[in-house]
Amino acid sequence: MQYLVAAVVLLGVLSLLNLALTAGLIRRLRQFDAPAGGVPVGHPVGDFAAQDTEGRPVARELLTGPTLVGFFTPGCEPCEDLLPRFVARAGALPHDCLAVVHAVRAEDAEGYAARLAGAARVVVEGPGGPVQRAFQVAAFPAVFLVGGDGTVLAGDLDAIPVA
Repeated sequence: MQYLVAAVVLLGVLSLLNLALTAGLIRRLRQFDAPAGGVPVGHPVGDFAAQDTEGRPVARELLTGPTLVGFFTPGCEPCEDLLPRFVARAGALPHDCLAVVHAVRAEDAEGYAARLAGAARVVVEGPGGPVQRAFQVAAFPAVFLVGGDGTVLAGDLDAIPVA
């Protein structure tokens, strides 16, 4: 009988320890405010230079007002889910929008680029492209609202106010 009591007490202590560790992990995860591993809210975006699908230059210094920036990659289910919401939000906003499609081959990005073209300027770049590096994007999808001074104002599509 005493073995059973000892086992129940040990199980209870281990359960409490597990609960405390889980609460500490959740508290630590909530401290992170960087969306998709990107530039944290309140920090500046790095410098970059690229061209959109129409051959026009895109650079940090050319983002003169608030700009909605989205990063997508073909074959990504969360990207597929977010894409229609991004297009709708981009159409409802009074400021500029930029969409970056990450693809190993340019032909892989054609479908996404076509879907985004009416709502945003589209940049297609390969892995580790200049815009991805500037925004420190490590996972897709990622959405940012960048102010005219190059600072990230929001890092979640739902946190971006509609005018």
